[in-house]
Amino acid sequence: MTTLSFSKYHGLGNDFILVDNRTSREPLVTPAQAVALCDRNFGIGADGVIFVLPATADTDYTMRIYNSDGSEPEMCGNGIRCLAKFIADLEAKESQIIEGQTENQPRSLPHTYSIHTLAGTIRPELRPDGQVKVDMGEPGLLAQEIPTTLAPDNEKVIDKTLEVAGRSWQVSCVSMGNPHCITFVEDVEAVPLHEVGPKFENHEAFPARINTEFVEVVRPDYLKMKVWERGAGPTLACGTGTCALVVAAVLNQKCDRQVTVELPGGNLEIEWASSNRVYMTGPATLVFSGDVNVEAAGR
Repeated sequence: MTTLSFSKYHGLGNDFILVDNRTSREPLVTPAQAVALCDRNFGIGADGVIFVLPATADTDYTMRIYNSDGSEPEMCGNGIRCLAKFIADLEAKESQIIEGQTENQPRSLPHTYSIHTLAGTIRPELRPDGQVKVDMGEPGLLAQEIPTTLAPDNEKVIDKTLEVAGRSWQVSCVSMGNPHCITFVEDVEAVPLHEVGPKFENHEAFPARINTEFVEVVRPDYLKMKVWERGAGPTLACGTGTCALVVAAVLNQKCDRQVTVELPGGNLEIEWASSNRVYMTGPATLVFSGDVNVEAAGR
C-alpha cells in the first residue's frame, strides 16, 4: 500500500492536491494515479495534482503539475498561488524548533519565492493581506509561441476567424507559458461551454491543444470570464487564462491595462504593466490535509 501525504488548496475554486516532493526530482505519483486522485467521487477530488520538487538552477523550488486527465501543463496561475501558500506552510512547520511550540511561525511578509516551472521562472509574492501576487512574466503573442496555425509563425494572432461547432468565432491567442484562445461574447452565461469547449481544445488549428476563455466586457476595468481548460475541462478559475484574456482585451482595445476579472469562483486583479510583464493577484486557501491510499483511489 502506497500512502501519500497531501494538502488540498483552492484558488477561487480551482482546486489542487499539493504534494511535498522535495525528496525526489520526479513526481511521487504517476499520471494515471493523479487521474485517480483527482476523481471527485472515488478520489480526493481536484483539478490537478501539484508537486513541490527541489530547486532547479538559481530558484527556490521546482513546480510540476498533472491535470485531472493525467496530462502535464507548462504552468498554472491559480496553482502557483496555492503552491506558494503550501510552501510557506511547510516552512512554517519546519521552523518549529522551540520546544513545546504548537503554532506555525510564518515568514515575515511580503515574501517572494522563485519557482522553476516548464514555462520558466515564476515569482509569487505572499502579501500581508493574505493575497498572493504573481509576476507571470511576459506574454507570448506570435503564432509559433502559442502554437497555432491561425497565422504565420512570426505574426500575432489578433481577431482571427475560427470555425467551431458550426459557427464563426473571432479569436485572439496568447501564451502565458501555456496556450490560450480568447473570444469575446455578448453574454458569457449564454455560452454552451460543455458543447464548444472540447471542440476548441482539440481543434486542428492548435497542435498542442488549447485553453479557451469566453469573455464578456462589462466595463473597461471589469471583465467576466468562463474557461474551458486543456486537460481539465470547465474550472471555476484559471490564472494564466485570466492574464491571457487581459492581454488580448487590451490588444483588441476593449479594456484598460489594470482590470478586475470576474470568474465563476471569484475575482482576480490583473495588470499588464508598461514593462510588458503581467501581474496577477488573488487568494489561495487551504481546505484540508491528510493521507491517502494511492492504490485505492479511482475506479
